[in-house]
Amino acid sequence: MYATIITIGDEILIGQIVDTNSAWMGNELNKVGVKVRQIISISDTDEQIKSTVKQLINDSDIVLITGGLGPTNDDITKQALCQLFGSELVVHEPTLEHIRQIFAKRGLPLTDLNALQAEVPSNCEVLHNRLGTAPGMWFQVDGKAVVAMPGVPFEMKAIMQEHILPRLLAISGGESIVHRTIQTFGLPESFLAERLTEWEAKMPNNIKVAYLPNPTSIRIRLSSSGPKKELLELEIQKQVEALMKIIPNNIFGHEDDTMASVVGDLLVEHDLKLAVAESCTGGTIAHLITQQPGSSRYFTGGVVAYANDIKISALGVDGHLIETHGAVSQQVVEAMANGVMHRFSTDYAIATSGIAGPTGATPGKPVGTVWVAVSSRHTAVSQMFSFGSNREQNILRSSVSALNMLRLLILSEKKMQ
Repeated sequence: MYATIITIGDEILIGQIVDTNSAWMGNELNKVGVKVRQIISISDTDEQIKSTVKQLINDSDIVLITGGLGPTNDDITKQALCQLFGSELVVHEPTLEHIRQIFAKRGLPLTDLNALQAEVPSNCEVLHNRLGTAPGMWFQVDGKAVVAMPGVPFEMKAIMQEHILPRLLAISGGESIVHRTIQTFGLPESFLAERLTEWEAKMPNNIKVAYLPNPTSIRIRLSSSGPKKELLELEIQKQVEALMKIIPNNIFGHEDDTMASVVGDLLVEHDLKLAVAESCTGGTIAHLITQQPGSSRYFTGGVVAYANDIKISALGVDGHLIETHGAVSQQVVEAMANGVMHRFSTDYAIATSGIAGPTGATPGKPVGTVWVAVSSRHTAVSQMFSFGSNREQNILRSSVSALNMLRLLILSEKKMQ
């Protein structure tokens, strides 16, 4: 079964709001065996709505529409669908009573404008919206379905979960779609694809591979569909196990894992404490760590030592190291990590120092040069990175690279114990 999603509203097209509805709907539709063929955003004009729905219904089994069901003059989805499907607006009494109850609970009078929300096309099936005043509408057209829902996310989700998804699961005949996502770090997309050429060549035909890069990782998604979900999951698991033998150090997590969440889980698992000393990353590492629920169990704190005198006074870095090697150097960043680890009495520490840009470059140290050090009670590792000229990306990549270095050091030390 194939679906198309249409979001209606000029506010989406001009960037005033972000369309989160489609992403959520696409994910939920996949769970019930419905494949999304297209996602389209259109303006809230009569002709645009009618022409788009008319065109897309030929290529899909179901067209799902959000937006344009409010009580104001710019909400014209109901009227456009009435014209398209040759019907008229009629009052749906159960919806009108529901709206009366909502306003009564709020101690507000029911206005004529709000009462109009109870008007629906005469040839639709009304889908109750228990969280709002605009009901959903299901049209059956030549064996195809067109469903209109309010654009308010929590109202749309309730209608989808209570009315639409159960029906689609029954209609789809029980076909399952299974996805597995593997999070990787440390190999650019082209290098990763080249490394996995042979693995992909041996992939069963019913499993599809997609590479999904973002600024901090590359996700590998495996997808398959068929009538037996358990068999699909078993086939994909075999491929994941094979992949982990090829790039074991580059796989850091699965599904929605982040580098910070994985590192946090490692620290909790082994009852370890962490502190950070940040220069060029300006507290970003601490921010990524403390975004994780329960981070107080393993994160003691950090120092943003942006100026050299703070590196010396707060972290105990020898001033001669800075004079001799510069603040952006292996010697200084290792001293920063060692200093914060002992001052905070932790098991591990991270330190960063670099040139985020766009200014600050020196001979031999261009913009994007970053030194990262990770220390433990037993050892210290450091690495120089050469990123690009974009300041924001340099800071984020430095932070995630530092967390990855910590991840690898913890795994290495625990393996040796």
